Amino acid sequence: MEITDINKAPGHWILAKMGKKVLRPGGKELTQKLVSGLHINHTDEITEFAPGLGYTASLALAHKPKTYIGVDADEDAIRLLKKNIHGNNVDFILGNAAETKLPNESKDKVYGEAMLTMHADHRKSEIIREAHRILKKGGLYAIHEMGLIDADEKLKSEIQKDLALAIKVNARPLTESEWKTLLEKEGFTIKQVHTNGMLLLETMRVIDDEGFLGALKIGINILLHTNARKRINEMRKVFVNHKKHINSIVIIAEKN
Repeated sequence: MEITDINKAPGHWILAKMGKKVLRPGGKELTQKLVSGLHINHTDEITEFAPGLGYTASLALAHKPKTYIGVDADEDAIRLLKKNIHGNNVDFILGNAAETKLPNESKDKVYGEAMLTMHADHRKSEIIREAHRILKKGGLYAIHEMGLIDADEKLKSEIQKDLALAIKVNARPLTESEWKTLLEKEGFTIKQVHTNGMLLLETMRVIDDEGFLGALKIGINILLHTNARKRINEMRKVFVNHKKHINSIVIIAEKN
C-alpha cells in the first residue's frame, strides 16, 4: 500500500511499511494455534477473510487444501497477494466479508484475523453470519482478534477511543464472553479458545514473530523514519497503558 499521509494511515499499514510481516494481535504463536486448530487437509475447501499480507495464507496453504480463496476489501492487498502467493488452487478476490457472493455451504473451513475487531458489533455479526452461510454443516470457523479483560463500559469506551486515535481505525475489541456470545448467536458451537498478551510491539514478541534479522531490519527502518516512529510509539503507548485490560484471542467454532 502506498502511504501518502503517515499521520492518517492505518497503523497496520505503517508497521507493514517498516517491514513487519506478522500483524495479528496474538502474534505468530496464536496464528499457529488457529491454523493447527482448523486441522486443514487436502480435502478442505477453505476461505480466509481479510488475508492482508498473506502470512496466514502461506501457513494454511502449507497443509495443501483442495482450494483456498482469500477475500479482501483492499485493492492494494489483493494486488500484493496475487503477486506473492500462487497456486492452481489459490485465488484472491476483491470483496466484502459480510457479502462474499460465495455459494451457500461450499466451504469446510473459514477464518479471519484482526478484522472483526475493526467493526461495530452489528457489522461483526453480519460477517460471522456470512461465515456461517458459506460453511458446510460441521464446518469450522476461526477468529483471531483483540480482546478485553475486566473492562466495564466506561473503560471499554476509553480503550476504544485511545485505540482509534493511535491506530486510526475504530477498533472495538470485546471480552472473551462477548466474542463467544456473538458466535453462538449466529449458530456456532465454541470448540477451542486460546488467549495471549497484546504484545505486538514489544521487542521479544517482534523477535519471536519476525526472527532476529527481521526484527533488526524493522528497528532500523523505524529509526530512519521519524514520522513512522512517532506513530508506532503512540500505538505502543496505548497497548502499554491498557495492558492489564487488552489481550488477544483465538476462538475456533463449529457450525451447528
